[in-house]
Amino acid sequence: MVEVNILVSALAGTGSFFSPCILPILPAFISYLSGTTINEVQSSDTNSNFRGHTLTLRKSTRFNIFLNTVYFVLGFSLIFAVLGVILNSVLSTVGIGFQNTLQTIGGIVIVTFGTYLILSTRLRTLNFEKKITRIPRFKTSYITSFIFGAAFAAGWTPCVGPILGSTFTLAATSPGAAYNSLLAYAMGLGIPFLITGAFFSQATGIIRKMVKYLKYFNPAMGALLIILGILIFTNQLSLLGNFPLVNELINFERGI
Repeated sequence: MVEVNILVSALAGTGSFFSPCILPILPAFISYLSGTTINEVQSSDTNSNFRGHTLTLRKSTRFNIFLNTVYFVLGFSLIFAVLGVILNSVLSTVGIGFQNTLQTIGGIVIVTFGTYLILSTRLRTLNFEKKITRIPRFKTSYITSFIFGAAFAAGWTPCVGPILGSTFTLAATSPGAAYNSLLAYAMGLGIPFLITGAFFSQATGIIRKMVKYLKYFNPAMGALLIILGILIFTNQLSLLGNFPLVNELINFERGI
């Protein structure tokens, strides 16, 4: 079941990346982190052949954007790794009986998170946001990106919070794999960030096309979290390993 936990955590990280409170603002967010000015982007727009809403940036600008994305990913990956070590250290010594209690509580918590995501599409009062809007600028933007990444690990928006919270809960229900689960979440979230940073021009156009489908994200992710919570509550999470695609991914992870 450990492999299933890790795979689910990695998919949760990828799901966080495609959430409606991250994906639409991602190009502007990465530009801000890298210190790429609006004038620089607009200059690239006017001086290039604008095909399919794809920006053409100078090589030095693209490299700077990618490096800042790397530092951002390292920032939140470090926090998740540290939290994984803490969870592993604190909970790995508890008895089997208490772990069963954690599974029961964890299943209820994840179902609650899933219900929240579904209800948030209907109740505007649940759609509050808590973002970090002021962050100190250092002489190098790489330090700023790293610190912003570390702060991001706390979950800065309501539609990421339930997914991140569910990942922590899943890690707590299997303390021995807590570190690997949170690292897998960081990889699932970080790899799409790195791809976006590396292919910023192309990714900007793709993201614009995807935005119109994001209205389905919260209901779909909420339903998946509810199913996940029920499987954990009933101690049936291992059933996911019986699906052919999941089996293939687990075997790939093992290097088989």
